[in-house]
Amino acid sequence: MGGECRTDCVERPLSRVLRGLGGLVGAHPWPFLLLPLLLSAALGAGFMQLPLRKANDIEAQFTPRGGPAKAERRLVQERFPTRDAERFSAPRLTTEGAFASFVVVASQPGHTLLTREAFAEALALDAAVRGLDAGGLTYEQVCARRDGACSSPNPLLSAVAGDPARIEALLPGLTFPLWQGRVFLGASLGGVSVDPGAAEDRSRPVRAAKALRLYYYLRDDDPAQREATLKWLKTFLERIPDLLSNLRLTSVQSLKTPADTIDVIENLVPITKSYLRIDCVRTKVWVAAFGVLTSGLAVLSSFGLLLFCGVPFVITAANAPFLILGVGVDDMFILVSCWQQTKVKDGVKDRMADTYAEAAVSVTITTLTDVLAFYIGIATAFPSIQSFCIYTGTAFVFCYIYNLTFLGAVLALNGRREESNRHWLTFMKVPSETEGSRGSVYNMCCVGGSYDETTGMEFEHPMNGFFRKYFGPFVVHPLTKVFVVLLYLGYLGGSIYGCTQVKEGIDLRNLAGDRSYVIQYYDWTDEYFKEYGPRVMVIVTESVQYWDSAVRANLENCMQLIENSTYVDKYLSESWLRIYVTIANRMSRNIDDARRFIDNLSILYQANPESKWDVNITDPEISASRFFIQTVSVISPVDERNLLEQLRGLAADCKIPLIVYHPAFIYFDQYLVIAQNTIQNVVIATGAMLLISLLLIPSPFCSLWVTFAIASVIVGVAGFMAFWDVNLDSISMINLVICIGFSVDFSAHISYAFVSSEKPTMNGKAVDALYHLGYPVVQGAASTIVGILALSFAPTYIFRTFFKIMFLVILFGALHGLIFIPVLLTFFGVCQKLPRQYNENASS
Repeated sequence: MGGECRTDCVERPLSRVLRGLGGLVGAHPWPFLLLPLLLSAALGAGFMQLPLRKANDIEAQFTPRGGPAKAERRLVQERFPTRDAERFSAPRLTTEGAFASFVVVASQPGHTLLTREAFAEALALDAAVRGLDAGGLTYEQVCARRDGACSSPNPLLSAVAGDPARIEALLPGLTFPLWQGRVFLGASLGGVSVDPGAAEDRSRPVRAAKALRLYYYLRDDDPAQREATLKWLKTFLERIPDLLSNLRLTSVQSLKTPADTIDVIENLVPITKSYLRIDCVRTKVWVAAFGVLTSGLAVLSSFGLLLFCGVPFVITAANAPFLILGVGVDDMFILVSCWQQTKVKDGVKDRMADTYAEAAVSVTITTLTDVLAFYIGIATAFPSIQSFCIYTGTAFVFCYIYNLTFLGAVLALNGRREESNRHWLTFMKVPSETEGSRGSVYNMCCVGGSYDETTGMEFEHPMNGFFRKYFGPFVVHPLTKVFVVLLYLGYLGGSIYGCTQVKEGIDLRNLAGDRSYVIQYYDWTDEYFKEYGPRVMVIVTESVQYWDSAVRANLENCMQLIENSTYVDKYLSESWLRIYVTIANRMSRNIDDARRFIDNLSILYQANPESKWDVNITDPEISASRFFIQTVSVISPVDERNLLEQLRGLAADCKIPLIVYHPAFIYFDQYLVIAQNTIQNVVIATGAMLLISLLLIPSPFCSLWVTFAIASVIVGVAGFMAFWDVNLDSISMINLVICIGFSVDFSAHISYAFVSSEKPTMNGKAVDALYHLGYPVVQGAASTIVGILALSFAPTYIFRTFFKIMFLVILFGALHGLIFIPVLLTFFGVCQKLPRQYNENASS
């Protein structure tokens, strides 16, 4: 047939190999049953390593590896090392630091905290925290220190000096956000009402304040001290609820330190699915039960192997068992469906060979695409996604192997039971013909083994008949096709619009449980402290001639450009150089040559001692220095991304070698790579899916349709997740990686059945494909949704997001497999009927 176009160089020999494997499993099932059990038991011992492999460092797992901010941090740490035990300064931290934090909020909406009663409670809380003992380890022993004392948790607490009545004496002179001309209160005092004043006035009198934030910083820069710090923090987290209860304080929330871990409890709900039929012999109850067990063995073996190999286990990998359960059961439905299409009177060996020849190629296609999708995901910059992809991809490999061995052996043994006409529960032989003298209950429960003598196969399942007689003809009706095309265009238009509305970025509160105090803490922080954002370092990374007035002018121009950007308050900057020049001019000091400039720095340090920490002198030059700018109105992920891009762009354009840095930039970096990583993974994986489809589906044009289905489902999921309030972050990116693999499953099954059909017309092929695989596709979709349904009730964003996107993937994948792809395939005559010789060779 000259018009043929097919690529079966891999599919045909693979079908022959799998036919041979099916016959071998059918002839000798016991080794294939027992070996996977022994292997799973051995590899399952790897779970003993789980406590050692847990990776709960949020920064390491949920921020991009190799992000620019991490390189910037290394430079800052090298040029400006911290000493938490002697000269602690929160704005000068190069990491988030180790700390415990409280937000104290007024008990009534209209009340202010600037009263003696409120400060009495705040001081009582402060005393309780300072008195916390962690097995002989006190706060005084682990606190970050400055000027010989623990750093103050809040400037106003230090100002009242233990006397709550003093706040009322301080109130007439209290200004915001600058107090006493140099104390910045923007991060400490929230919900502030001030008297009106000039636009540039940053010292307006305070009328009232609704919130107070306390930071208890601990030493974190010394590795030898870090163990003691974590021990105290652990005790703090354990005891603080009782402490707050005993103090009977109102509206207080605590936040655990970033150095601690956020643990999520995984609740795995076992889902069993049965393949029940009324016939007590032909029912596949045992196959269904062991099909679920097969998925469990795959998870046990894969996770155990990877834990033995030292692969980190991130909480995101806990989603994998639900996924494997759905896919494993989907493959079981395909195997059982093909078994039912074999001749009942053939031997078990021949029936297994026919089953594998028909089903195993389709299962192989979907497994290869799934595994490839996950292993491609390993190339991402996010370690949390890497961990998930390694664990899930490896579990898919084991699931495939166990389905063809362990589950195949169960199917063969079940076939032997059917062959001898034995009851599914008692395993006793039962008559195959009904007895009129017996009641209907007896005949239903104790008589079985009948089959369709005209075809030699088991009786057609009612759902298969539904697809052949009703659904298939309905789908290929001309009016239905027109409606399907219009429906698809509406789906595609809505999806594309949704893609333009997707928001980027992960909210750290989403890594905690819904009932965690962290949620309330972040909510109050957003409500009362959103006006002022991070205090950003502007760092001169190389030695420049500060004594040269032209260099100082260039540096000043750079600072002014940065200060005039959208997210910076130019009246709240801090520049040691400006202070130095002002003092030198006032004292008539000459600082226009190198020696005098450096020698006279002592007058700067006397006036502003903190400036000494911002000038790195390596004789005989200043090798690096830093300034500070105050950001404002950084509220949403969009603001965070724009801030990062603006500041880095301005620093890069400066004539002076500058960088900008704040510890929060480590997290902001995700906005620069998340979309790029997602698109890269999707494009590479889609290309790989096309290659696999070309090799295993004997028609290149139908392979293109499978690839088209992948792209269509991905666009749909990405678009509709915006309508379901799911951001594009490292968590949803994991699910989009899943989408790549899952989107091919249903369309590949149907496309393979379509191109393998011997029906002469396009409509006939579509109906035949739906007849053979429509019901298994529905079963697979339903089983996967049931498998992940428990996640929709989880009290954790990670699991709920997994459910939402997986639900969209399965819904749209099934919609493509059952409606869109069959209809679209009928429009194109390029997927011609395969020659009879081909079909005979493929099954020989």
